[in-house]
Amino acid sequence: MPNLSKITCIEDLRVIAQRRVPRMFYDYADSGSYTEGTYRANESDFQRIKLRQRVAVNMEGRTTRTTMVGQDVAMPVAIAPTGLTGMQHADGEILGAKAAKAFGIPFTLSTMSICSIEDIAEHTGRHPFWFQVYVMRDRDFINRLIDRAKAANCSALQLTLDLQILGQRHKDIKNGLSAPPKPTIANLINLATKPRWCLGMLGTKRRSFGNIVGHAKGVGDLSSLSSWTAEQFDPQLNWGDVEWIKKRWGGKLILKGIMDAEDARLAVNSGADALIVSNHGGRQLDGAPSSIAALPSIAAAAGKDIEVWMDGGIRSGQDVLKARALGARGTLIGRSFLYGLGAYGEAGVTRALQIIQKELDITMAFCGHTNINNVDSSILLPGTYPTA
Repeated sequence: MPNLSKITCIEDLRVIAQRRVPRMFYDYADSGSYTEGTYRANESDFQRIKLRQRVAVNMEGRTTRTTMVGQDVAMPVAIAPTGLTGMQHADGEILGAKAAKAFGIPFTLSTMSICSIEDIAEHTGRHPFWFQVYVMRDRDFINRLIDRAKAANCSALQLTLDLQILGQRHKDIKNGLSAPPKPTIANLINLATKPRWCLGMLGTKRRSFGNIVGHAKGVGDLSSLSSWTAEQFDPQLNWGDVEWIKKRWGGKLILKGIMDAEDARLAVNSGADALIVSNHGGRQLDGAPSSIAALPSIAAAAGKDIEVWMDGGIRSGQDVLKARALGARGTLIGRSFLYGLGAYGEAGVTRALQIIQKELDITMAFCGHTNINNVDSSILLPGTYPTA
């Protein structure tokens, strides 16, 4: 295990990941759609929110422990579903799931992962994890995907609602993104500068979309995958599909991609267990508000009938605390996790979680609290944070 004690913030991990991960895959993770305005706002809007420092408060006995959909968690943070995670680092999803299990937080596997549902179950001793699913035209494939998630001991299903069609990400087009990488001269030159990544990939058999290739009809290899994917995301997705997924799954259901108070009320009516305020990391509708800006109005609209979480722009424990103060019962991290993974594999993911928890714990104490479950907007300086 490398000594990562000098890695003190998520930005340290980002810089190292950018150096170690091939350009096309680093850019895939670290980019937004069109002007990337919403992607940048997800981070920058957190910085405008100021904290109230309190003194002469007993800071002993602090805890960041809480629950998310009834599951005990070491802090109100889960790893978000991220596509192509296994291209940031060989066997990336497996490593992320193992780090999350050891730390005591939930891990969410994406449908568009490199490692399969079965891979995660096998390498974590069938420890419960969450699975993210899209509604696709091939409903038989979705049925079988849900059955596989049940068999793998997944404890919650996360349904992504904001990817009926793909937002355009300029960097992916310019890089000719593919898995495995297309052997263009530019990509080969770039790969030659990433020997650590290349050696890792040579040592694994997992280089494709493990949940799809060999499982979807007509998709036996990568050559047939791209056309299948382009055709499968269903633009007709509606709340009736949410009801169908809920009945078909039968367990905890989390809806990801809520950015409007009206949709929050519809999410409550759907009977889902949690909703995630998320703009897909700024990768879909550029020009949408940041997740943290949208959070208060959605939390107010949802009330107490559903757990409200948020995803987007979290790079520190302070961000987690601010989200909690504005009504998020839990948060999810995508890029912060991927930076750690790309930099140092499983050890990097663990380090990212350690950094976030320590920042959360210390900042909470400076704001006069010792229990994360008692934090509310009173820790924030009036006039600096969004309201409902």
